[in-house]
Amino acid sequence: MTDLYFSPQVVASNQRSLKRLHRAISLSQGQFSLIVACCNNQALRQQMAEKLEDLFSGQIQELVLNPSFQKLYTTIQANCQECQPQALMIFGLESIEKVDRLLVSTNLVRNEFGKKFSFPVVLWVNDETLRKLVRLAPDFKSWAASTIRFVATEYANPKPLTYKLA
Repeated sequence: MTDLYFSPQVVASNQRSLKRLHRAISLSQGQFSLIVACCNNQALRQQMAEKLEDLFSGQIQELVLNPSFQKLYTTIQANCQECQPQALMIFGLESIEKVDRLLVSTNLVRNEFGKKFSFPVVLWVNDETLRKLVRLAPDFKSWAASTIRFVATEYANPKPLTYKLA
């Protein structure tokens, strides 16, 4: 893992976001919950996901979407059919070739998520994909509390990024 360097303010902001994400997953155990995490920096996104897995006492499954995927619900169902995880983090939504179609179809079957999945789903997005999610899948997005944001503003005098839950 590559260490990223940020200002103390950015580190504090991301630490609060990581704590919110950890709490949201912990409080949603045993039930479906949509959690939207927005981060435009791939390296920071990966680092936050790794730190979250270190902090969370249970199993967090990762699902990286293939650019050709067309349906989010059936993809999750196929990947979690054997054993339902305690939480699922989904990456790669921004790389989907037909993301508009995927989001519209997700919105149409949104009620199925709550019926079939008894675990929180963390949907990692960037700003552009978040705008599309709000516009094309408003009913699905409404299941999420406010978006948890992670920021990556580089700092001239680097300080190692360290996160601890208080």
